[in-house]
Amino acid sequence: MVLGQEVARPRVGPPFRFGEGEWRLEFPRPDADRMEYLVGIDGAFAPDPENPRRAPGPFGDKSVIEWPEYRPPAWPQTEADHGPVEQLELRCRRLVARVGVVLYATPEPPGRDAPLVVVHDGPEYAEYAGLARFLDAMSWDERIPPLRAALIQAVDRNETYSASALYAAALVRELLPQIGKRVPHGVRIGMGASLGALAMLHAHLRHPGTFDGLLLQSGSFFRQRFDKHESSFGRYRRVTRFVGTVLRDAGEPIPVALTCGTAEENRANNLAVAESLAAQGYAAWYADIRDAHNWTCWRDAFDPHLPALIEASL
Repeated sequence: MVLGQEVARPRVGPPFRFGEGEWRLEFPRPDADRMEYLVGIDGAFAPDPENPRRAPGPFGDKSVIEWPEYRPPAWPQTEADHGPVEQLELRCRRLVARVGVVLYATPEPPGRDAPLVVVHDGPEYAEYAGLARFLDAMSWDERIPPLRAALIQAVDRNETYSASALYAAALVRELLPQIGKRVPHGVRIGMGASLGALAMLHAHLRHPGTFDGLLLQSGSFFRQRFDKHESSFGRYRRVTRFVGTVLRDAGEPIPVALTCGTAEENRANNLAVAESLAAQGYAAWYADIRDAHNWTCWRDAFDPHLPALIEASL
């Protein structure tokens, strides 16, 4: 029986040891206030049957350890009306696909010039990080203005979100115009996590003026000198070339908020991108979240960074 985790390499191990009638292991606490993990038996990994605390995700539940310092946000427990949603399927010639999009609006109806938040991996953000619930709660106490959100479903995620010029053109030239015909809007905010964050920044650089602000969470900003362990990723070189461009010349400055888990090995890259954007005139800020690369980490960063970004972009 072994531990499966994402806060240290190797990802599998150490093994549990049986003694005094129970299985045990010693594992150093990561630089975080919570940790998600699985237990592996004969190569099959599943949540710890002795730990009832769970964190959902697209690949199934994980078990969770929360240390006393962890403080979850209060908004998931607040009472708020639910905004309306509409399911769309948009034809995209460049991607040779029909792209799923969920259109969300805050409970207080947005006006024609209300902000539009465009979200990569949007349905997953809603399901696993409670993004729509957060917007409901924040609009209730007026932390954000009435707005709309377009929650975009990924198509071949590793290919399209990895600094793909084809995808950036599809997003800007096809998907956003179709969304704009459905919902009028004012400023446009881009949002994504991991590769989805990378793809949002890439779309901004390829097509300046598309977005008025970006929320980038745990971006997959691989750098060739520092991330050889990611070299097996199919689009590694394309990503590292793009990140090198960002560090030299990131184009038109806009407000950008970047968040990353303290236990993520990609933290240094996110901090380097934040510092580079700020040095190039972006209204950019960076925030550590005491967690790792997971949906709860991204959820816990919504407040205050998404309301602050929207305010800075208006």
